Amino acid sequence: MKISVVIPVYNERATLLQVIERVLAAPYDLELLCVDDGSSDGSREVLAELGQRFSQVRAFTQPQNMGKGAALRRGIQEATGDFVIVQDADLEYDPADYGALLDPLIQGKADVVYGSRFLGGRPHRVLYFWHSIGNRVLTLISNCLTDINLTDMETCYKAFRREVIQSIKLEEDRFGFEPEITVKVAKRRLRIYEVGISYWGRTYEEGKKIGWKDGFRALWCLLKYSVTEKSVRATRGPS
Repeated sequence: MKISVVIPVYNERATLLQVIERVLAAPYDLELLCVDDGSSDGSREVLAELGQRFSQVRAFTQPQNMGKGAALRRGIQEATGDFVIVQDADLEYDPADYGALLDPLIQGKADVVYGSRFLGGRPHRVLYFWHSIGNRVLTLISNCLTDINLTDMETCYKAFRREVIQSIKLEEDRFGFEPEITVKVAKRRLRIYEVGISYWGRTYEEGKKIGWKDGFRALWCLLKYSVTEKSVRATRGPS
C-alpha cells in the first residue's frame, strides 16, 4: 500500500523542513508531491534540496503564483499511490493523524475521508472565534446544498482513493478547492467518512493566509457547483 501526500507550498520556508520530516515519520510507504506555487522566500530552493535529500520527495514548481487549488491539481495529477492525502505546508495539521484518516479507506468502507477539527477529543489551539463561526456557517450551507452531514467542510485534511480524486475534474485555482471538491464528491454519491483530528492553528502574524474574502469565494463555489455539477455515479471500491 502506497500513500501519496500532496503538499502545496507558498512562502513556507520556516516550517517546510519540519512538516516534511513529520510526514516522513508516518509509518507508511510514502511519496511526497510538493508543489511550489511561486514562492519568493526561498521555499523553492529548500524543496529542491529536500528532493535531493529524501528519495520520497518529488518537487514540482508552478511558473507563477497560481493558488492552492492549482497546486493541488498539479500534485494530484502526479500521484501514483493507492490513496491521496492533502497536507498543508504549515504546522496546523499533524501527520500523526494519518492513521485515523486512512483507516476507513484501508478497510474498504470509504472513498473519501474528511478530518474534522470539530469531532472528538483531540487537542486544538484556541484562536479566532469568527473563523470558527464562518467555518460552521459554510459547512451548514454546504450540507444543505449537498444533503450530507459534515462537521468541517473547510478542513485541509482530506483523503481519497487515488482513482476517485483523479477522476474528478478540478477547476478552482485558489481556496475554492474545499467547497468544489465537497460538492463534486457529494454529487457522485461517494462513501464519505469523517474522523476527529487535532489542530494547531496559526495566527496571521505566524503566517496564516486565508481571509474573509476567501469565505465569500467559498460560498460562491458552493452555489456555483451545486447548480452546474451533474449528479453521476462513480466507481466505488470494494465494500
